[in-house]
This record gives sequence, structure tokens and C-alpha cells, in this order.
Amino acid sequence: MSTVTIQGRTIQDPPILAKIFSNPRAAWFWLLLRVWVGYQWVEAGLHKVTDPGWTQTGESLMGFWTRAVAIPAEGRPAISFDWYRSFIQFLLDTQSYVWFAKLVAFGELLVGIALIVGAFTGLAAFFGALMNWNFMMAGSASTNPWLFVLALGILAAWKIAGYVGFDYFLLPMMSRLFSKVRARVGVPVPAK
Repeated sequence: MSTVTIQGRTIQDPPILAKIFSNPRAAWFWLLLRVWVGYQWVEAGLHKVTDPGWTQTGESLMGFWTRAVAIPAEGRPAISFDWYRSFIQFLLDTQSYVWFAKLVAFGELLVGIALIVGAFTGLAAFFGALMNWNFMMAGSASTNPWLFVLALGILAAWKIAGYVGFDYFLLPMMSRLFSKVRARVGVPVPAK
């Protein structure tokens, strides 16, 4: 169970949250969830990495962005926030879609693979949520709200979400590596 002390007061996680987000037995629940979310990302990315409009010219992303920044004569624009519309317009004006389309296509595929195999699950969930947020900001609802919420759940359970996966080996290895680096540069390592 996780606790934190603030101004001399100890605050403890509610037992149900501790079980869901910290207990290794809950890893099986997160396994099902992260494999399903990972499959959604792989499915979305696979058709993009085989499409020259995404991996060579970026025309597919250019079309999406062009439709997103358009302000219709009647009704609401796809992008509600002017600052985000300006950002996407800047990317269009600088022809960033050529390289950004590759980033989206391969990013979706890599996030999906990482979630399915449970490798750096928290990091994969973060980048998945970031992509979902950007898709929603650009006016593409689809399944993005659901995937965003599920990615936040996986991100909150990062310590155990990949427990049934490669994170079982990767997280302790990374912890040992960071402890050695911290000791080498003189940062005190907390006692266990």
C-alpha cells in the first residue's frame, strides 16, 4: 500500500486503489486491457505503415490536417481551440506532414507492440494517450476518448500493468541501472 507524509500527516491510498494499481494479482486484469488497447494501436498503425500516403509523401496526414483546420461556413469547425488550429496550420505551412506522418504511423505500431508484449508499458501508455489527445484535439472522436481513458488507467498502473510481460524483467533491470548511475554521480540512493 502506498503512503505519503505531508506536513506530518500520513495519507494512505484507499485499499481498493492499492489493489487495482499496486497489487501484482491485478496484473492479469491489466494484461487483458493492455493487449486489447495494444491491438487497437497495431491495427491502426499497420494500414498506415503500408500506405505510401503515410510513409512516403505524408499526403494522408496532410489531408486530415487540411480538413481539421478548415472553418465551415455553417456549423462548428473540427478544431475548437484557435491555438491548436494555429499549431496544425503551422505544421501544414512548413510541410511537416512529410516527416510527421511517418512518426504517427510507426508510433502507433510501436505503442501497440509495446503494450501487447508489456515492454515499458507506462511509457507506451503515455505516448498512446498523447496521440489520442492530439487526435481528439484535431476533431477526431472515434474511439479516441475510450482509448485515452484506458491509457490513463494503464499509465496509473504502470508498476504492475506490464508485470505479466517483459516489464517483469525490464523494470528491475532499469532500477538497478539507475541506482548505479545515481551512485556514480554522487546522488544518494534511498535505503531499502
